Amino acid sequence: MAKPKSDIEIAREARMAPIGEIGAKLGIPGDALLPYGHTKAKIGFDFLDSLADRPDGKLVLVTAITPTPAGEGKTTTSVGLSDGLNRIGKKTVVCLREPSLGPCFGVKGGAAGGGYAQVVPMEDINLHFTGDFHAIGAANNLLAAMVDNHIHWGNSLGLDARRVSWRRVVDMNDRALRSIVGSLGGIGNGFPREDGFDITVASEVMAIFCLANDLADLERRLGNIVVGQTRDRKPITAKELKADGAMTVLLKDALMPNLVQTLENNPAIIHGGPFANIAHGCNSVMATKAGLKLADYVVTEAGFGADLGAEKFFDIKCRKAGLRPSAAVLVATVRALKMHGGVAKDELGQENVEALRRGCSNLARHIRNVRSFGVPVVVAINRFIADTDAELAAVAEEAAKEGAQAILCTHWADGGAGTEALARHVVELVEGGSADFKTLYADDMPLWDKVETIATKLYGASGISAPAAVRSRFKQLQDGGYGHFPVCMAKTQYSFSTDQNAKGAPSGHEVSVRELRLSAGAEFVVAVCGDIMTMPGLPRVPSAEAIRLNAEGQIEGLF
Repeated sequence: MAKPKSDIEIAREARMAPIGEIGAKLGIPGDALLPYGHTKAKIGFDFLDSLADRPDGKLVLVTAITPTPAGEGKTTTSVGLSDGLNRIGKKTVVCLREPSLGPCFGVKGGAAGGGYAQVVPMEDINLHFTGDFHAIGAANNLLAAMVDNHIHWGNSLGLDARRVSWRRVVDMNDRALRSIVGSLGGIGNGFPREDGFDITVASEVMAIFCLANDLADLERRLGNIVVGQTRDRKPITAKELKADGAMTVLLKDALMPNLVQTLENNPAIIHGGPFANIAHGCNSVMATKAGLKLADYVVTEAGFGADLGAEKFFDIKCRKAGLRPSAAVLVATVRALKMHGGVAKDELGQENVEALRRGCSNLARHIRNVRSFGVPVVVAINRFIADTDAELAAVAEEAAKEGAQAILCTHWADGGAGTEALARHVVELVEGGSADFKTLYADDMPLWDKVETIATKLYGASGISAPAAVRSRFKQLQDGGYGHFPVCMAKTQYSFSTDQNAKGAPSGHEVSVRELRLSAGAEFVVAVCGDIMTMPGLPRVPSAEAIRLNAEGQIEGLF
């Protein structure tokens, strides 16, 4: 039996069309594309501005059950569904996030889909792409340099060096940089203080980049970033440091969405990539809005499970951008559901319908949660070879109990042909017109109540708690004029609770908020619950150890 081809081998064999041909499928003229080689390009601002009066297409969200080491395949399903919709005659574009170098060289490897449901050029997308993340990192670090420079040259704003909250970033998993002491070496090097780095995708600049509507909105938001406080707790902003203009200049080209293609030569827009547990985990608003003007259907995804990704997509991105999704696809695998039912990873290849049904409690809660936003949902079963007919039937039965249809998908092996049934059902949901989108909470609900609403209504928690200092921070932000902001929940992606080992659908737990962070430019408040890191570390055996150039100069090991 022949060894299955790896994702990178499949991608390498693809016949990519010139990027101008891909643009033409969406009606983008050649002079509106800024090519980065032959197979990728940015879409120019003037052309995007010309689309303002066009009607919008239909927006479909792809989300998933709570992730496990067994894998779910959300990006793969997004790409496969887009190809499937195009196969049945619906002009469709898929809008995705850009991969981060840190996870690419760490645990995940590539993040451009998989099998025969990928976006290409796969190596470019995973490694540097069009340089957007480098621009975001440079803008972030320019602001950090200007903070220290302002203090060094007299500190006319009275910024308290002990209360500087703006950190530097690097797009790599590097645990040694989480907590550092900087500015050592004498008076010419600034004032020593404890500091640290975050990964680029956790930067507020990344969140702002993905929520901005245009360059003017980007500059306004960058200017509102709070970098620290004075001794009497007055916030100091990037605009007061006069950093917003230069940061915008660094991000000018990056803000144009990136156009690439799927293996089946269908258009894909890949742009931005904020963390899904410390930020909102969605591709850029500019990319999504462009897709809606250019296509009949836009398929997009949100990070991690629906309790994090879909909730933030609905309550932050859709709220801020005025988007109204028409349907949602909830991705599940038999393997992952068995893990939620208590099966060990090394036993997932054995049929276990009983454990599978227990694990479907996780699926059921996610279905109910997505429906609570007024969005109809279908379950996409991403099939693995070892799945048995009895197990697949059990997933369908459990989904049906919640009023959702579960459809078997084989896009990893068959590309768009493996999602035609899913595509047709998505069209039925969209054209049925049952979507009545609404956010989970109103803008004027107090910040504490917003967090509690998410915890009790979506996570199954009994309530929330916080130490006195955090309760005081809630009041400070509420009284400071930030109470109308949505909240961005930062917690483990592996459970509805803050305990990553609590699988299935735990209920009655308490969600403890240990920190509250203001993202004034992104215009949300981050509620940090449990142990969440903004700078990951590499695993014992990082993917980087297997990535290399072969004798032909081709990249190997990138999945």
